[in-house]
Amino acid sequence: MNNTESSACCSDSTDFISEFIKEDLASGRFNYVRTRFPPEPNGWLHIGHCKAFMIDFGMAEKFGGKYNLRFDDTNPEKEDISYVEAIKRDIKWMGYDWEDREFYASDYYDYLYDLAVKIIKKGKAYVDDLSDAEIREYRGTAEDKTASESRITPPGRNSPYRDRSVSENLDLFAKMRAGEYPDGAKTLRAKIDMTHPNLIMRDPVMYRIRREHHYRTGDAWCIYPMYDFQHPLSDAKEGITHSLCSLEYEIHRPLYEWFINEAEVFPSRQIEFARLNLTYTVMSKRWLLKLVQDGHVSGWDDPRMPTIAGLRRRGYTPQAIRSFITQAGIAKTDSMADIAFLEYCLREDLNRRALRVMAVLRPLKLIIENWEEGKTENLEAVNNPEDESAGKRLVPFSRELWIERDDFEEVPPPKYFRLFPGNSVRLRYAYIVTCTGFDRDANGIVTAVRCTYDPQTKGGNAPDNRKVKGTIHWVSVSHSVPIEARLYDYLFKTERPMEIIPRADGSPGEFTDNINPGSLEIIYGAYGESAIEKAAPGDFYQFERLGYFARDPDTGKNGRPVFNRTAGLRDTWGKIAKKN
Repeated sequence: MNNTESSACCSDSTDFISEFIKEDLASGRFNYVRTRFPPEPNGWLHIGHCKAFMIDFGMAEKFGGKYNLRFDDTNPEKEDISYVEAIKRDIKWMGYDWEDREFYASDYYDYLYDLAVKIIKKGKAYVDDLSDAEIREYRGTAEDKTASESRITPPGRNSPYRDRSVSENLDLFAKMRAGEYPDGAKTLRAKIDMTHPNLIMRDPVMYRIRREHHYRTGDAWCIYPMYDFQHPLSDAKEGITHSLCSLEYEIHRPLYEWFINEAEVFPSRQIEFARLNLTYTVMSKRWLLKLVQDGHVSGWDDPRMPTIAGLRRRGYTPQAIRSFITQAGIAKTDSMADIAFLEYCLREDLNRRALRVMAVLRPLKLIIENWEEGKTENLEAVNNPEDESAGKRLVPFSRELWIERDDFEEVPPPKYFRLFPGNSVRLRYAYIVTCTGFDRDANGIVTAVRCTYDPQTKGGNAPDNRKVKGTIHWVSVSHSVPIEARLYDYLFKTERPMEIIPRADGSPGEFTDNINPGSLEIIYGAYGESAIEKAAPGDFYQFERLGYFARDPDTGKNGRPVFNRTAGLRDTWGKIAKKN
């Protein structure tokens, strides 16, 4: 990716992260810039992660530095190689190439173990026999392991094992490493301050015993470092100058600095920014995993998911996502972005690049009675009015066409300008037709509309007395492509799905109560013009009058190609922005 595109998120020289980096370079604290994106391979990336790596990588590019991709894979219970591959695939799709700078925290296990021994030798860590529940009780946070810095809590109490000698701690830690104790029997904890107002600093756990098979190291280790221990030391090993992370890690920054100081390693600097929150969306891998595991969605790449893979499958483009994140900006306080703005950025991008085609989702046959049987005429249509270089195409026109069922009314409502008995409309790119009647089946359902065409009105031409108010789209029955259309709406019916209310029976609710039951509608009997017959997965179009659609990797019912509705044509955000 070129610097103009990739650094767009960080192009404003006044953003606060840039100012910190400039100060560090000017003061001589660092003479280069190196950043990293450190995902845990326990799920697929979502659009919030996209903001993170755009900032991580963009800042390095902005200051002529380098960036690393490092997998913080120290929790074997939840990690898998499939997540690693999905993460790399998504980042590459977004346009970033980390070249030969791909790292894994699991490669640092010996290095991390040696640093833990070093800290023990300094008298700053000890082996503890307390259980997890007892550790929380002694810390003063039995009900909440992640209490915030502002929470008023009583001072913690020292563990009865806190004053073990250095030699005893070294011996016990070596035995932990050798597998002489069962899971959970002992932990290695930092010796800091059990009365510290920041609960994170109350003797945090550095290592725990877990006999879990690791996807990379196998069964070589039975002790695994905790995130707060390994993360700053992995940064230090790679010479990361600026560890950019989301705001929830601000409370962890004193611990980040404590481990770096006590291990006496490269002094990486942590800087926090506000994470991305989006209306009608949940943005946590834990909640997204629940949606997948409980079958609320078809998988991590379900087009209703905010994952990068889900957005890609839905029909989003990297350019639209980058534009949204760039314009949302970098802030120091959390806020909620309107999903309508994301859709606005998408439409702005697709409107310039998407080819126009015609498709009919809910077909009703239109019969042109004065058109010759078996005759086909190829009419010229514009591929994209925003891009002259896209050229034109030929669309077959014949006696029998498919039109949208709601483009005909036997008894029209007020200001209805489409087809009804006696009314005339223009068929897009074709002729003006006048409705002469319609057919019904035995149940009274309209099965076909009949009309005549005016040959003098081809392609927009019309005498002054033949001006009409309505234009509708169509496809030729004999030249159409059967398709399956999947119409997606927001997965949640409320702007803030995590605001949970009790259920009617008095039981506590959960965020899945806010799922929108109408978030997916599948239409099996749709038709498109022949131009989409060879569409490959990911190809996107504007279905005229209907919205933007993208070819899905799936094959639908009866082998039909599947097209996902990416977004409708209506743009509420753009209209509001123009008014303001």
